[in-house]
Amino acid sequence: MSAEKHVESGADASVIQQDTIFGKFARNEISVPKVYEDDKCFVINDLNPQAKRHMLLIPRKPIQQMSKVEDDDEALLGYLVNVARKVAKSEGLEGGYRLVINNGKGACQDIYHLHIHILGGEQLSGNLA
Repeated sequence: MSAEKHVESGADASVIQQDTIFGKFARNEISVPKVYEDDKCFVINDLNPQAKRHMLLIPRKPIQQMSKVEDDDEALLGYLVNVARKVAKSEGLEGGYRLVINNGKGACQDIYHLHIHILGGEQLSGNLA
């Protein structure tokens, strides 16, 4: 399958990938060690960690980005947050962790398959409150 691309119109035009590396991981076309896996999502370690523990929680459903979520995705998003909580606990992040979803070029999203960053394992800088 070829990776189809198109340019999204609008003030923040960005290249949207129809098929991504995460999709290939989800379909097991490319093998990657998984921290957690079920029929709806999986978690891998980030190859470019921004914290002592940096994992990516990736839904198997290929939603391009947060702004492309539809009302039908509500249950899946809640499920993903719950999985993030369970994985953070199982990975020893009881002292605190951060969940991050980048949305679009302006937020430095480089893979257009929605994913949640789970960061922790150390004191994180910056107060986002």
